Amino acid sequence: PLATINNGNCNYNTTSTDVQTACDSYTWIDGITYTQNNTATFTTQASNGCDSVITLDLTIHNSSTFTDVQTACDSYTWIDGTTYTQNNNTATFTAQTSNGCDSVITLDLTIHNSSTFTDVQTACDSYTWIDGTTYTQNNNTATFTAQTSNGCDSVITLDLTIHNSSTFT
Repeated sequence: PLATINNGNCNYNTTSTDVQTACDSYTWIDGITYTQNNTATFTTQASNGCDSVITLDLTIHNSSTFTDVQTACDSYTWIDGTTYTQNNNTATFTAQTSNGCDSVITLDLTIHNSSTFTDVQTACDSYTWIDGTTYTQNNNTATFTAQTSNGCDSVITLDLTIHNSSTFT
């Protein structure tokens, strides 16, 4: 702070309040970085030679960090617009909160893959498959979708060969 020069001409000192709002920290005119509300004062010399005392009225809003835990089958489109097809725990997205500070969100994504199988069957005359249908002819187009333990689809395709019985007299 500058020294007050008082040669008898100083009739009054002035005071003022510097109202500031910041995210995480604020460096004030005194060169100090503040991370919380503070009532610091700074004295300077006004043009009339009297002291001018400034008081800091600081409101600090903190940025925030979050982890978005997601599990999906095959792919997942996140808030950043990217479609992920593999596990990912490094993607981040920065959004601004209502107080004007950053909110950094980190993705923690687990991808489970769907599966496909072919059920090869051979039968005489007819075959009742897992879909409840009794087939009497060869079939390689019927499909049945089941859910696996990880919640993803498992698509099973029937590959059926029917041999017909024969009768003789």
